[in-house]
Amino acid sequence: MKQQGRGVMNTRISLSLAALLVVAALPASAKVCDVKAFGAKADGVFKNTKAIQAAIDDCSKAGGGTVKLAGGTFLSGPIVLKSHVTLDLEKGTTLLGSPDHADYPAKMEFRAEGTQALVSATNAENIAITGAGTIDGNGESWWAEARKTQNAGVVGAVKFRPRLVVFDHCRHVRMEGMTVQNSPSWQIVPYYTDDMTIRNVRILAPQHSPNTDAIDPFSSSNMVIDHVYADVGDDNIAIKSGIINSPGPDAPSKNITITDCEFLHGHGLSIGSEIAGGANNIHAERIHFKGTDQGIRIKANRDRGNQVFNISFKDITMEDVRTSILISEYYPKVLPEGDVAAAPVTRLTPFFHDITIENVKSVKSGTAGVIVGLPESPVKNVVLKNINIAAEKGMTIAYAEVTGANVHLVVANGEAMTVAPSAKVAIK
Repeated sequence: MKQQGRGVMNTRISLSLAALLVVAALPASAKVCDVKAFGAKADGVFKNTKAIQAAIDDCSKAGGGTVKLAGGTFLSGPIVLKSHVTLDLEKGTTLLGSPDHADYPAKMEFRAEGTQALVSATNAENIAITGAGTIDGNGESWWAEARKTQNAGVVGAVKFRPRLVVFDHCRHVRMEGMTVQNSPSWQIVPYYTDDMTIRNVRILAPQHSPNTDAIDPFSSSNMVIDHVYADVGDDNIAIKSGIINSPGPDAPSKNITITDCEFLHGHGLSIGSEIAGGANNIHAERIHFKGTDQGIRIKANRDRGNQVFNISFKDITMEDVRTSILISEYYPKVLPEGDVAAAPVTRLTPFFHDITIENVKSVKSGTAGVIVGLPESPVKNVVLKNINIAAEKGMTIAYAEVTGANVHLVVANGEAMTVAPSAKVAIK
């Protein structure tokens, strides 16, 4: 365990250095491109897509610089950031997505039919979005449409509506200081992106807005997510790496630290469910959940899984969370129905192992926890340390190997812990 701790520490040091490199790599050019100089109007009515893009292109041609939005509401369709460009939104300034759905072109995104995001970058490096302003996706009309469409939230099932901010195969990316809200779907998506920092960002959407995940790292690596406040309609964070029934190949999401965050509403801090490339070296510390559906969640199924390992959650507090700890290989179900038969192991079979959860305090929870694997792929080496959960119902463990110490479950109904014959549990 000591060796593992040194590895985690080295990972965090590496990520911290990576974050410093992001800052150092940002353009030093004095070029400032004020969008108003390119014809933009901050009246919330005039459509500024061309003006903002012209400012970005001008800064890019100069070798890099800062595109400034200041004072008022800039209505816009999709814009594309380029290498060495910082988009800066001054306090009191809003970049507002156009309500006209025709402004968002269809495109292949994440290997499936999609729609262009309001802000995106592809194959770019040394880019940033900064400032205390707001990026607002104006998603209400898209949500209404999604509620009428079956499987509207499943990538590959239908043409996916726009995300809000997408970094596709980018490097050295920073988002800091702003509010991101009301996306038509997922809000911030690093896709096959390396070395990204998201810090001091507020991410908001109504509680029942469909698929408004706050941050979805997708096959991305070397990420720092720090001091994020997320109050949304779906996963507060969902770490992904491949679509359902993916033919592959898929890269894992790896080397991600999540620290000092607060999550209200939403579906918790998730790894999965679309995890066909796997995930590893993910560490979350000092996270507070209030009113989320779940707290800690690792989820997959036989049609979307892979290896998920070297995962840790530490110093976690929760209140009014429906399920405090949820590790399940049966998503979207939590537990299997009836007798369970083993299935052949394939490239999409989930295998969760080497997961440590420590220093957790959860009050007024609905269910203390579920840790359940597949008969052909049990969850292995889950370590629980210093767990204190007060819940209506206890914890269920099946097809899993769990060890630990100082696990205290106080439940109002039923057994504190139900261990199936298929599980091995050794808790002191």
